[in-house]
Amino acid sequence: MHWSMNPFPLPLYAELGVHPLIGMLWTLLFLFLWYCYRLGSDPPSPGRAHPGKLKSGSRRTLLSRAGSCGGPESGAGSGSSGTDRVTPCIPMETGEEEEQGRGYLTPVLSQVLFPAQASAGGKKLYAALQEYAKRYSWVGMGRIHKGLREQVRLNDHSTIQKPHLFFLPDVPSVPFFPRDAHRHDIEVLEANYPVILAEFQAVYQRGVDSKLGWTGLGPKAQAVFPLYSSGVCVAANCRSCPCSYRTLLSLRTFISSNSLGCAVFLLLWPGATLGGAYGPTNTRLRCHLGLQTPAQCELVVGGEPQCWSEGHCLLVDDSFLHTVSHKGPAEDGPRVIFSVDLWHPNVAAAERQALDFIFSPDL
Repeated sequence: MHWSMNPFPLPLYAELGVHPLIGMLWTLLFLFLWYCYRLGSDPPSPGRAHPGKLKSGSRRTLLSRAGSCGGPESGAGSGSSGTDRVTPCIPMETGEEEEQGRGYLTPVLSQVLFPAQASAGGKKLYAALQEYAKRYSWVGMGRIHKGLREQVRLNDHSTIQKPHLFFLPDVPSVPFFPRDAHRHDIEVLEANYPVILAEFQAVYQRGVDSKLGWTGLGPKAQAVFPLYSSGVCVAANCRSCPCSYRTLLSLRTFISSNSLGCAVFLLLWPGATLGGAYGPTNTRLRCHLGLQTPAQCELVVGGEPQCWSEGHCLLVDDSFLHTVSHKGPAEDGPRVIFSVDLWHPNVAAAERQALDFIFSPDL
């Protein structure tokens, strides 16, 4: 009996000499798949752009994730020596990317140092923005950073709109906004007009005195009863006006977490005029709910005059030059409004969060 020396007979293609060819094809296929995997997974190196991408993409580097780079000046609060200290510098969006429609919600990209001639307040805001980006992200901060840089130039020339603290660029602004900009919050305030008025009258009848929660801006000019002052709840005053306080909590866009936001009862005495002022920022709108509005009271914002109406709201951008006057007789009594600061509708959610941090009452 004949026994084969190979217990496992070869397949037909091996006997025909095809086995080496199949092995080579499998090897080439494996190498091709590995090349495709590496090509898709490796990050692009600085200065190299993939075919088909925008020209500006060639400058996108890992700085958008790092958030800082070496600079010639020392950062605030640094504990290192003068020879080895560096200042984190803010990467910023390039003009070319903005022209390509990438917008302000992309990461801040280029390496542009903050202006050395900026005021101490501007530098403090810049440091707060750096801290925010360090904790969270640079994504969406391009417009805020641009505003901080251009605030220096904004203060150098006169204009009808010139907020003295912070200007956010490319925000559509008019002196008076239509109701549709904040329809929900306006309707909530107007629906609660009777109870807000009743609570004000109760507080007013107790007396306009600093010991009772009032603050004054001048003799026989204006008196203020704050529920929120610079983003801080005035607890005693809120307890005196619980319905007004709950109304504030039901608003969707009330600025309650940073120093740009207030909610106050404002009294303007007969014969008083307050004018020639700019608000601190264009990132908010002031909603004026008329409570007591004598006939000869007027608000002029950006050269446009308006009058209040009891039970109705005005949306005002007080970053424009504005004046307030009450030319009525003494028997008319004070003009009274409930002023509530709301976010500007064109400030994005990421920017609101950053501004809450930058202008935190605790900073």
